[in-house]
Amino acid sequence: MKLLSFFLISTMFLNAQHQDTMKQATKPNILWIVSEDHGPHMGAYGDTFATTPNIDKFAKKGMCFNYAWSSAPVCAPARTTLWSGISGPSSGGEHMRSMSPYPTEKNMFPKYLRDIGYYCSGNGKEDYNLSTPKGVWDESSNRAHYNKRKPGQPFFAYFNNTQSHEGHIHDITRTAKNKRKPSLHDPAKVKLPKYHPDCEAMRLEWAAYYNSITVVDSIAGKRLAELAEAGLEDNTIVFYFADHGGGLARNKRWPNNAGLQVPVVVYFPEKWKHLAPKEYKAGGRSDRLISFVDFAPTMLSIAGIEPPKWMQGHPFAGDYQTEEQPLVYGFRGRMDERLDLVRSVSNGRYVYLRNYMPQFSQGQRLESQIRLPFSSTAAWKKLYDQGKLNKAQSLFWDTPKAPEELYDLKNDPDEVNNLAKSKAHQDILKKMRKAQQDYALAIRDVGFIPEHERFNTNMAPYDFGHNEKLYPFERIFSTAEIASFMNPDDVCELQKRMTDENIIVRYWATMGMMMHGKKAVSKSKKALKKALSDTSDDVKIAAAWALVKYGDDPETSKKALVLLSELAQRKDNVFVVMSALTALDDCGIKTASLKHEFANWSTTPEAPNKRYAAYPQRLMKSILLRYGIPVKNVK
Repeated sequence: MKLLSFFLISTMFLNAQHQDTMKQATKPNILWIVSEDHGPHMGAYGDTFATTPNIDKFAKKGMCFNYAWSSAPVCAPARTTLWSGISGPSSGGEHMRSMSPYPTEKNMFPKYLRDIGYYCSGNGKEDYNLSTPKGVWDESSNRAHYNKRKPGQPFFAYFNNTQSHEGHIHDITRTAKNKRKPSLHDPAKVKLPKYHPDCEAMRLEWAAYYNSITVVDSIAGKRLAELAEAGLEDNTIVFYFADHGGGLARNKRWPNNAGLQVPVVVYFPEKWKHLAPKEYKAGGRSDRLISFVDFAPTMLSIAGIEPPKWMQGHPFAGDYQTEEQPLVYGFRGRMDERLDLVRSVSNGRYVYLRNYMPQFSQGQRLESQIRLPFSSTAAWKKLYDQGKLNKAQSLFWDTPKAPEELYDLKNDPDEVNNLAKSKAHQDILKKMRKAQQDYALAIRDVGFIPEHERFNTNMAPYDFGHNEKLYPFERIFSTAEIASFMNPDDVCELQKRMTDENIIVRYWATMGMMMHGKKAVSKSKKALKKALSDTSDDVKIAAAWALVKYGDDPETSKKALVLLSELAQRKDNVFVVMSALTALDDCGIKTASLKHEFANWSTTPEAPNKRYAAYPQRLMKSILLRYGIPVKNVK
């Protein structure tokens, strides 16, 4: 009897194990090959200057998406959106190095694949802007590989290639002795976009950029060959894509089409073609609009999992694929040490950008781009300062930015002719503006919260943003709208909102006075002076910024300057220091009375994460350079 019972139990166990194995065998493998910092500059996308034989060959048996956006024009915010399925401005991951808590009771998509038996390996950067939730990977390291899975176990594998990263582009054009390195692609034959000046540094770096794409194409070819040699090609869905636009200025970090459009080439083997996008065709092309927020729900859909409702993207493949979407959305937040807030939207033909901090140029002085004297960005800025650029080439450095930008990709692929004021384009402008506003409301965009205020609460930004009592979004958003549109008729309304009970409303109303300029500041002198004593440091900084930059009362401006200098030397809050230094930097020569003190300031405040540590020093460096003060002694 015992033997029979043992036999029955063993049989049941083996049957269950067999059923589990069969269930796993009915799931496709998924392989991602990802390269950094490059747009669709590949032969498969019609670029004849590119040397990309492996992806070109791969595209002939797979399908290219003609219009894919990465959501963000820089790696960590784009990557955070990619893995979470939540747009960066909704999750709180839009700032470069946001380091925000992950939304509660949510996870990155590989966790859900693991829950149904997938082996998930990540070989390459994590570098998320949100804290990593538990259970995402079986292994995440530079040794991670799908070949470590159990026999018959389906896998999701991610390989990230850094050889096309901007660091290689900027740093490898010269040797240690500053001599030019040989290039596979002739700099003289580079076709420069209209916004870049024709100078040696720019041509060298564009050539180096094309060289780097050839390198990652070769690596991708080896990964594809490895898959075939392992006999897995017929059971594996493969994605090749880049993480955002090319690693040159006004491509990387700027949320226009040049900064967001990426190559996406997919391959669905015959066995899994029923999971492919409905328009899938070997060697074909798709005009479907997709973006990184769509990738997480798409991977779940391919694996047979219905994506959770909180994911904000739309599956474009798998059992749960949706109809094609009419629009894609992009964003830009703080880029390392530089504050900004830009949102973008495209229908594939037109690109709309909304600048909520128009006081800053597109370029700003970003240390990571301009640190090398022979870099293309440094050369570009030098030509701008010398007055040697045309209108299209100057747009990157001009201030203020236009509150709205509209570009027609069909007639203006380089995005240099802003149609926002064109009478013939007002209908499309209004349609795109409304789409951006509706999307911000739908996702509860938390980018309007000053970063200092985010860390005043233990809540994840996503959770805070979805609490109407804590985050009255429509009131905050409408204040940011009227503040940044800079309509003189709105000054009285901004004055009223400077006394609002909500700190974030007061912040945007006060910032609006500074954005509106001298007349608004003069008209609102009393309200701004009162705001110097606000309970919020962010409101204080905004008021002081306005009074120093545009104030006509020397005594009040001096008081405001003293306040900024005190806040910039705070020891306990990196975000307050960064905001105060940003204001001082933007005020330019109005800070001249402090020029002999700057070099003695300490710029190493406490920070919630060490990744922020260098940002105050970089901002101080910008200030010191203005006054010709040696920067080697920045504290």
